[in-house]
Amino acid sequence: MTEVRGNVIVGQSGGPTAVINSSLAGVFKTAKDRGAKKVYGMLHGIQGLLQERYVDLEEHIKSDLDIELLKRTPSAYLGSCRFKLPEICDDRDIYDKIFSILDKLEVEYFFYIGGNDSMDTIKKLSDYSLLNGSKIRFMGVPKTIDNDLAATDHTPGYGSAAKYIGAITKEVIRDGLVYDQQNVTILEIMGRNAGWLTGAAALAKGEDCEGPDMLFLPEVTFDVDSFMKKVEELHKKKASVVAAVSEGVKLADGRYVCELTDGIEFVDAFGHKQLTGTARFLAEKINREVGCKTRAIEFNSLQRCASHIVSRVDITEAFQVGGAAVKEAFEGETGKMIILKRVSDDPYVCVTDIYDVHKVANVEKKVPREWINEAGDYVTEEFVNYIRPLIQAELTPIMTDGLPRHLYYTDVEKK
Repeated sequence: MTEVRGNVIVGQSGGPTAVINSSLAGVFKTAKDRGAKKVYGMLHGIQGLLQERYVDLEEHIKSDLDIELLKRTPSAYLGSCRFKLPEICDDRDIYDKIFSILDKLEVEYFFYIGGNDSMDTIKKLSDYSLLNGSKIRFMGVPKTIDNDLAATDHTPGYGSAAKYIGAITKEVIRDGLVYDQQNVTILEIMGRNAGWLTGAAALAKGEDCEGPDMLFLPEVTFDVDSFMKKVEELHKKKASVVAAVSEGVKLADGRYVCELTDGIEFVDAFGHKQLTGTARFLAEKINREVGCKTRAIEFNSLQRCASHIVSRVDITEAFQVGGAAVKEAFEGETGKMIILKRVSDDPYVCVTDIYDVHKVANVEKKVPREWINEAGDYVTEEFVNYIRPLIQAELTPIMTDGLPRHLYYTDVEKK
């Protein structure tokens, strides 16, 4: 007989991924299977909870088909936020309000699906629960396409984004060969301080594709003049040149390359600058100084919402980390994040474990320097071997009238 548990609440935070809703499905299904009385969903994360915006998920996820649709739905079903909780010593009132709401809902287990900033939220809430004697369990469920969370081998969301990047890069390279004339295509790929996504463009290289000519990650200082010389040298050997750059590549003086443009600067609640325009700046400079045809392609949000090309490995692991978080919390853990531990590469085997969220929050995992070549313009075979198992297999979308079917929530009325 299943033991009856208290109420659960789950939220999503930060930038979405193609599989973040699979983790939500994992939390919901595992919590119900293990006896949770109610599973609430925060609408727009902790920010929405402060406004008492939440929903009883059982009223919206009513069948196994709904769960399968949710797993295949991109973006964040519950809505997201970028809201930074203050330090406890600076504003105890906001914590008192959060815990008052949780107590009113009789919540015993709190799950937050997110990246670095979201783990900071779990850290602060779990610390406050110890200070005020609360018995609520707080668990972090990892997600981010950036793959920059510490401790875990990789993050759910990264494999599908890498699969998309590898596939589109391969198609762009093929397209560049159409005309017998010099051309340069610059692909701008997400990555503020870590180049995991940009490195994934190397997946395009294979027996049927030569892959991109250059890859530039933020872990290595970017030199504009050196880049221009490399383009000229490549054009002596081939007509079409394709380079991928992280949006966060920096100059020797610390400025982002995109700051050389006239873009509008935007800073979010966590102090992160919005980065865009790197590819456009480089393409325009090449066009102006070299005189050949250029294209700047920003993958932008496409790399995080392309659920039609999701990795089956990724979506399965996303579901598993959601379920593992519930299991650990129900068994008494709190202030932890679920991590993935790679046991074997061939065959690929990965298991879940737990890690102290205090050692994860606000710590960025960057691409090891030894996984980038000496020239700083490509990744090594070790990098590609690390990614390849994460992009394997597909999960076919459930199609309706020729297009993928999604599960979506639109009613934002307060509950």
